Amino acid sequence: MEKVNNFPPLPKFIPLKPCFYQNFADEIPIDYQSLVKRIYHVWIFYCITLVVNLIACLAWWIGGGYGVNFGLAILWLILFSPCGYVCWFRPAYKAFRSDSSFNFMAFFFIFGAQFILTLLQAIGFSNWGACGWLAAITFFSTSAAAAVFMLFPAIMFTMSAVAMLISIIRVHKIYRGAGGSFQKAQDEWNSGTWRNPPTREAQYSNFSGNSLPEYPTVPNYPPGNQWP
Repeated sequence: MEKVNNFPPLPKFIPLKPCFYQNFADEIPIDYQSLVKRIYHVWIFYCITLVVNLIACLAWWIGGGYGVNFGLAILWLILFSPCGYVCWFRPAYKAFRSDSSFNFMAFFFIFGAQFILTLLQAIGFSNWGACGWLAAITFFSTSAAAAVFMLFPAIMFTMSAVAMLISIIRVHKIYRGAGGSFQKAQDEWNSGTWRNPPTREAQYSNFSGNSLPEYPTVPNYPPGNQWP
């Protein structure tokens, strides 16, 4: 049965079609469904954080801050919302769907970079377009009302960073426990299977049919007591 793309879910009046097929119950092994869903929820929470950060940067600008922060906040929202889904959630999804070492490695590198970036956003350096702790606390002397707004994304960036750290540790523990390695990822790259790795069901189906050894219907046993 052909799988029809269902994500992102778009209204019918929009002349665009979903780009991905996503079904946790259908494609992800039951032992890992909760973890993959948790990574998906981390992505959703991070997108919400970027929206809250945009509003807080507007308050920061109105309260006497620099407009560059508001402009960068718009850029981060437009850039990191779709890129987060494509660049680190989808590799995690495909890694658990197909037991793909290449996608596991892609997830570790890109998600690790995302964690470091989120940590920097939580700190909140000036002119970075992120209302982190440093930016919010130092702005209390200028505008207490705006600084209160700025505390919300600071808290949410911190929560996102903690959730990302927990997720990457759990995924790494599962991957290493299953015998995964960088060499396996290189093998997938060299063979080209990383482009469209087969699902676990497809891998198991390779052991059916003519790939199994053929045995006679009734085995031939030695007569009487003539056992070796």
